[in-house]
Amino acid sequence: MIRFLGNIEAKTDAKGRVFIPAGFRRQLQSASEERLVLRKDVFQDCLVLYPESVWFKTQNQLRRRLNKWNAKHQDIFRQFVSDAEIMIPDGNGRILLPKRYLQMAGIQSDVRFIGVDNTIEIWAKEKTEQPFVSPEEFSEALQDILGDEDDWEEEEDE
Repeated sequence: MIRFLGNIEAKTDAKGRVFIPAGFRRQLQSASEERLVLRKDVFQDCLVLYPESVWFKTQNQLRRRLNKWNAKHQDIFRQFVSDAEIMIPDGNGRILLPKRYLQMAGIQSDVRFIGVDNTIEIWAKEKTEQPFVSPEEFSEALQDILGDEDDWEEEEDE
């Protein structure tokens, strides 16, 4: 299973092309992931790159929770998949970020790639200058989520 980790700065060129960071490219290559899916994040003003296999798992997970005979559910699914686009890195490891995606995420030139679990987020660099959560909120949230040590041993055994 692929897991991305890292926080790497890059620049888009005048056409909107950007190099996928080398460490992320190596992980994609070792997992035989040649195609990526790009979409705007559902909650944040950033773009998300999904390895194709991860995209299909995510899409299937959403599809299973939605009833295709419910008009609102169909609209939700349609919106989710219609905002996605397949990306194939060129021989140099670059992808072209379409202008509409750059606008959606407020990206001008400087970007930050952030490895988040099995996806790669692409942020306008200036939006990542401050912590996503204050240090106090972060430590309190981790304590609330992970504070019961009994749960840790069970998860480590899995």
